[in-house]
This record gives sequence, structure tokens and C-alpha cells, in this order.
Amino acid sequence: MVNLEWFRTFKAIYETGTLTGAAEVLYISQPGVSLHLNSLEAYVGYKLFDRTSRKMVSTERGKVLYNYILDAITKLERAEHHFHKSTEKDTPTISIGMCFETFQFTLESYLPALPFNVIIKFGDYPEMLSDLDNGILDLIITPQKGDSNNINYLPFSKEKIVLVGGNQTETSQFEELLLKGDMNEVHSWLKQQTWYGTTADMEHLRRFWHLNFNKRPDFKPNYIVPNLSSIVRCISGQNGVAIIPDFLCRKEIESGQMKVIWEGNDVIENTLYFSTRKKTIYAEEIKIIEEIFIKEMAGEAINGK
Repeated sequence: MVNLEWFRTFKAIYETGTLTGAAEVLYISQPGVSLHLNSLEAYVGYKLFDRTSRKMVSTERGKVLYNYILDAITKLERAEHHFHKSTEKDTPTISIGMCFETFQFTLESYLPALPFNVIIKFGDYPEMLSDLDNGILDLIITPQKGDSNNINYLPFSKEKIVLVGGNQTETSQFEELLLKGDMNEVHSWLKQQTWYGTTADMEHLRRFWHLNFNKRPDFKPNYIVPNLSSIVRCISGQNGVAIIPDFLCRKEIESGQMKVIWEGNDVIENTLYFSTRKKTIYAEEIKIIEEIFIKEMAGEAINGK
């Protein structure tokens, strides 16, 4: 008999594109994700994904299966969500969407003291905006806006995508090259460094490289780690560089364990928004979460907020 959890795992892999991403969304181990997928493929009798070094690419049969089960699995997830709320009448439950690193940096340590229940969801911003509009999420932290008239966007902070390094990274030569304005030499110096990247995607690196050198990065990081927070822990106090949002390593920079090496000739700056539905019954709970974010990200707060 088929296990319905196999379908939920299949949906998560299809939407995140990686086993690691699916594991983070479902709060299970990566071996558990692999087991579910292998069991489902054995049950249906054909491959659902082609495995590549970077991504799980859906086969044509996988696409057909995804489209066939999507509505049913989505309805079951909504039923699960609302049933959880209805059984917790005395204690409100709010659902919040954000990226994994933002959760670790801001909200994680506050969870035990919150006077209400919280469900955290990680995923792509367009997907989370859709879930917010449909009532599955109550609040998301996002640098992107959607086009729904049902959603409010309140800017509260900014992030810069910058080149950072550990305090053992020697940068005097790089600073001289920047002063000379020789971008070819700057490019060569950067390629010689010890680079860190993540398994999820390299969007920050690709965007930074394109804006400053007008091409895609033509090298691979020396070390691939699970997420951006792992990069900060690996680089802090050591030798190594990465392209990440500056707020993720603010404390390490202030303590001298890391440093911003270069913001780029064209600075990449994103505005972060609190996004909520215009009508919500969780205004008080959402306000508490917003105050935590403003406190933790005070160094990047928008003027007047």
C-alpha cells in the first residue's frame, strides 16, 4: 500500500529541486527523504527524477504525477493546518514563512518564550506569498513583493549582498587592486581565494558576479555547506570568502572575527518586508514577532522604523 507521506515528500522535492531543500521543508532527515522517494519510485515502477550534481530534475512521468496529486496534497495540508488551529483554542497558532538563515539569525532563540504556538515554513518566496494569500501562512519575511491586493507589505530593514571573509583572509593586495581600478586583476585575485558556497543555490554569487564583472562566475567554491549560517560559522576567525547578506554575520563583523571585503562597484541592496493579509485575527501575535525582528536587525533598520 502506498504511504501518503511519500507523495508529500515527492511534492517537496519537486518544488525545492533538492533532497536537502525537501528535508528542510519537511523537518526530516535527507536519508528519510531519499527513502520516501525510492519507495515511491519502486511503487509506481518508474523514475520520477533525474539526479544531477546540483538539482533533482523531474522526468516527464514525474511532472504528470505532480500535476495529478498537487490539489489533493495541498487540500490535505490545509486541513492539517486548520485542524491544528481548531484543537488549540486557548493558545493561538500562527504560521510564519521565511528563509532558513533568517529564522536562525532572528527568531529561533525566542521560540520557547513566545505566548503562542508557531509553525515555521521555509520555501521559495513566490510559493510563500501564495500560501499567505490563501490563508496557509499568516506572516512572511520577504525581499520580494507579489501582486495580490489582499496583502500588506511593511518595509522594516535592508540587507546588502557583500563579499565577506574571515579575519585570517589577507586582503591588502586586493585593496590595492581596487584603488588601481584594474577589474581584471581584481577578478583574478578573487578566483584564487578559498570560497564557500551552499548546496541550495548560488544566486547571491551569480548576481554579484554579473553586476561587477558582467559574466557568470567561472569557478566552483572550494567548500559546499548546507546553508549560509554554516558559511558564517566556517569562515569566522579563519581564512575564506563568500558572498552573503551582511546581516547574517553582523555580530561576527562587530567582534572582529569576520570583515566585509567588498560591497562591489554596484551595491546589491534588498528591502525586507513584513507581509501579512489585510484582514487577520492574529494582529497581536504578529506584532510581537515583528518587534523581535526589528530588535535583532536594528543595525539594518530602515530610517523612521
